[in-house]
Amino acid sequence: MAATTTRVIEIDDRDQRILVKCLNDVRNDCIDRGIPTEDLNRLLLMTIDAPTKKEKRKADREGR
Repeated sequence: MAATTTRVIEIDDRDQRILVKCLNDVRNDCIDRGIPTEDLNRLLLMTIDAPTKKEKRKADREGR
């Protein structure tokens, strides 16, 4: 069995919305054509539920 590799990408809210829309459009096309969507469903949910990364603000620390 091949080892899995995890990849992390950082995208802003706008790019996440675009990615979700594109994945959903492809998923809907697959449904219309009778193509299984399990992998797309998983990827779509991972994209929607991806945690946000709080930016560390240097200015906040300086004010303390």
